[in-house]
Amino acid sequence: MAALTGKVAWVTGAGSGIGQAAAIALAKEGATVVLTGRRKEPLQETAAAIKKAGGKAEVKPGDLMKASAVTRIARDIEKKYGRCDILVNNAGLNILDRTWAKLTHAGAEQVLDGNLTSAFYCSSAVLPMMRKRKDGVLIHTSSMAGRTPSPLSGAAYSAAKHGVVAMSHVINMEECVNGIRSCVVCPGEVATPILDKRPIPVSKEERAKMAQSEDVGDLIRYVACLPPHVTINEVWITPTWNRGYVANLARTTKK
Repeated sequence: MAALTGKVAWVTGAGSGIGQAAAIALAKEGATVVLTGRRKEPLQETAAAIKKAGGKAEVKPGDLMKASAVTRIARDIEKKYGRCDILVNNAGLNILDRTWAKLTHAGAEQVLDGNLTSAFYCSSAVLPMMRKRKDGVLIHTSSMAGRTPSPLSGAAYSAAKHGVVAMSHVINMEECVNGIRSCVVCPGEVATPILDKRPIPVSKEERAKMAQSEDVGDLIRYVACLPPHVTINEVWITPTWNRGYVANLARTTKK
C-alpha cells in the first residue's frame, strides 16, 4: 500500500512548477489531491496527468488572496472528504518592478498577498480539520530569500517569504500538542515559470543547472510521508551549481 493511501492533500499553486510536481508526487503515494490556483486550465492539466497515472485529483480554482475563496474551498474539502491531512502552501508570485526605486504600493500588495497572506488564510482554514483528527502536516514553500534578504528577489518578496518561515515555526510551537506538524521548504534557484519575471533574463543553460520542480516536489512528498512523531521544521534545497557561490568564488580568485 502506498504511504498516503486514504489521505487528502490540498496543493495550492498546483498548475505549474513546484506545486504541480508536488501534487503528482503525492498522488503517486496514494493521496487524493485537491488542486487550487487562479487559472482552471493549468489545474486541469495537472489533474489529467495524475488521473492518467491512476491517481485521484480534483480541481478547485480560486484566488487565495481572498479569504472568502479560501474559506469556500476548505469547506468544500471538509464537506466532501471530512478531512485535510496535508496542506502544501505553494502559491506564490513575483513582479518585474521589484526594486525600491520602481516598487509601487499595488505591486507590494500583490507580492505580499500572493506569498504570505494566502499562506496564512490556507493554514488557518485547515488547522481546525487537523485538530479534530489530532494529525496533519503543513508544508510551505518559502525561499532562500526567506532566510537571506535579497535584492535579486526584491524587498516585498523577501519580506513575504521571511513571514512564511516565521509562520511555519509558530504553527509548530502552538500546534505540536495537537499532533500537527509544519515544515517550511526554502529552495534556492529552481527552474520554474517564476523565473520569467526576473528583470534579468535567465538562460536555458542556466536553468538546466538549477534545481528542478520535480526535485522539490519529491522533497515535499518525503516530508508528507514522515511518521507522525517526527517533524522536519525547516529544510533548504539548492542547486549544486549555486550561482551565488560561483560568483563569490570568481570575485575571490580575482583578488
